[in-house]
Amino acid sequence: MTQSATSAVELPVPKMEVGSNSPGYLEATFAACEYLAKTHYENFSVGSRLLPKHLRKHFYSIYAFSRGVDDLGDEADGDRLALLDLWEKELDSCYSATKQAGESPIPSHPYFVALAETIRTFDIPSEPFKRLIEANRRDQTITRHKTFDDLLEYCTYSANPVGHLVLYLSGVRDPKLHKLANKTCTGLQLANFWQDVGVDLEIDRIYIPQEDLERFGVTESQITERTHDDKFEALIRFQVDRARQLFIDGYPLANHLESSLKSDFALFARGGLAILQAIEQQNYTVLSKRPRISKLGKVRIFASTWIRSKLGISLIPKRDFKSTKRHTA
Repeated sequence: MTQSATSAVELPVPKMEVGSNSPGYLEATFAACEYLAKTHYENFSVGSRLLPKHLRKHFYSIYAFSRGVDDLGDEADGDRLALLDLWEKELDSCYSATKQAGESPIPSHPYFVALAETIRTFDIPSEPFKRLIEANRRDQTITRHKTFDDLLEYCTYSANPVGHLVLYLSGVRDPKLHKLANKTCTGLQLANFWQDVGVDLEIDRIYIPQEDLERFGVTESQITERTHDDKFEALIRFQVDRARQLFIDGYPLANHLESSLKSDFALFARGGLAILQAIEQQNYTVLSKRPRISKLGKVRIFASTWIRSKLGISLIPKRDFKSTKRHTA
């Protein structure tokens, strides 16, 4: 991207109460990340009180990066690819900053000032961040996925890097555990896709693999016309079961995490499983109504996870892994 092309667009910047020259500016940038997380993250807790206090602000900085890049790819006005290039330029400046000890941070965007400190503190490589940016670049041109394998490959960019970043924060660098985390991250991504089938239609995206549409006898026009019938219900039931199995396969990761991070991992997984149950409870009618986790439901998940952590028992009850519907052949 040329200089003239990028100069025509500007990244959205949060309102800051202090200037960049203030001695409290770094902490103010972390506060801006926290505010974004607490006002935007709907389904699961981010940097919850179950985490050690010293890790929370770093969870928020990673969230701000991830939320920001998704907003650019999904909602930004103007040249989204140019905006994503600017987002990547800010990311690259984080790594320049960490290599120049004693100098002021190079990033200019508040979220990246905080992120540079997180990257420096935990020695996080750039690849997971780069993959999240690439996922949003792909979203500008790829709105359909032919096979489930194609969708899984997309998740290696859109979802799995988040799990890797969280593990880096906790000092977990074992590739086998990162691979195991992919199961839960992909399960979360799929749960969000099936929750948002109707919402994604508004931006002309259908994440249900085309091979599955054909398998269940559902046409794309039926989806765009928001026609729910037995075939569509069977299709979404199949996708929900598929996502749930990924949560089951990924749960053994909890055995390798220290206790505080284990609790937050359980919150994320239980949030994803609760989405799947919400889809089931409204009979898979995701075209006309977006399934949601109620505020009371979120409180129950948090309280139950906290109690289970104190009692030293399994953080995810077996019932969470089960369908709320009886499936008939």
